[in-house]
Amino acid sequence: MTALNLDALDLSALLCSRVCHDVISPVGAIVNGLEVLEDDSDESMREFALDLIRKSAKTASARLQFARIAFGAAGSAGSSIDLADAEKVSRGMFADEKTQLTWSAPQALFPKNKVKLLLNLVMIATGAIPRGGLLDVVVAGTAEEATMTIKAKGSYARIPPHVEELIAGRSETGTVDAHGILAFYAGLVARAAGMRVSLSIEGDTVTVHAEPGAAPAAATEEGPGDTGLA
Repeated sequence: MTALNLDALDLSALLCSRVCHDVISPVGAIVNGLEVLEDDSDESMREFALDLIRKSAKTASARLQFARIAFGAAGSAGSSIDLADAEKVSRGMFADEKTQLTWSAPQALFPKNKVKLLLNLVMIATGAIPRGGLLDVVVAGTAEEATMTIKAKGSYARIPPHVEELIAGRSETGTVDAHGILAFYAGLVARAAGMRVSLSIEGDTVTVHAEPGAAPAAATEEGPGDTGLA
């Protein structure tokens, strides 16, 4: 394994690419719906187009709100984020028939990097159940000594390839693409937050767990939370 180091420009570019990947589909659907409204006078088709636009706009908004906290500055100069906001954007992100989300966390302000870590681990856990299923998020303890456990249960559950190595900041090739940037970024945030992340699988359930333990990365003075993707 090779230690993976990205400069600020490459990290920003890959995170931007990931965000664009997540929103391009619903935005494209909005464009298609508008084209139908412009070109088709059939009332049923116009209603279909309006419904498509409504649903796609809601999806795009939910994904952007999630990314704003998970990758950006969350529109705040403060050092803390309310866990209730993290729950709200997570429910918006996974409000569909494919994945059910349960959430148990204290009503409290948590350090920004710990909330970012939580959201990124939720995304990683979602990738462990490609056909959907149940996502159970539990945050316990105080803001200073928090533990986070996300259990992803579903058909064909598996730990996504290379995720553990990328979280640890390592790569077989010494590179990372837009698909793997979430895991690498989660590792950066975990080290900045003083958290240790582990993954395990038992049957159809993948467990992602984070607990205090890892020392903050000495090389990151401002921390990965200040990427500029607000």
